[in-house]
Amino acid sequence: MGVIAMDKKQITLYYSSENSIGKQINAYIQSSKKKNLAVDVSKTNVTGTQWAELADGLNKEIRDLVAQDHPDFLETYGENQQELDENDWLKILEKEPHLLKNPIAIDGENYIELESAASFKKFMEPDSAGLEKS
Repeated sequence: MGVIAMDKKQITLYYSSENSIGKQINAYIQSSKKKNLAVDVSKTNVTGTQWAELADGLNKEIRDLVAQDHPDFLETYGENQQELDENDWLKILEKEPHLLKNPIAIDGENYIELESAASFKKFMEPDSAGLEKS
C-alpha cells in the first residue's frame, strides 16, 4: 500500500506553482466538476517516499521527473548528472521541487504526466461527454 491516498472520485495534482504549465493545469483542475486536491510541491513538503511512488505510478525512474534542462539544474549539476544515483535524484526533488519536470495527475489509480494544458484536456475527455456519472 502506498502513502499517496487514492480516491476514484478525486483528481490529485502534484505541480509547481513556479511553472506556467503547472499553474495552467491547476486552474483547469480547479474548474473541473470533479473533486480535486492540488499539491503545490513548491509550498508543500513531498517526501522521498511520495516522489518514489509518483515515479513508480508513471513507470519512470525518479531522474525522469526532474527537469534536467532547467537552468537551475544545469547551473548546479551541469553534465555530471550521469553520476547521480536514485537518492541524489530524490534529494534534488525534495530540496528543489520547482525542478519537477511536469505536473502529475492521479485519477483513481491512474497516474499521468501532463506535459501541457492540452494533455490535461485530453486526459479529461472521457468525462466530458456531458453525461452524468452515477
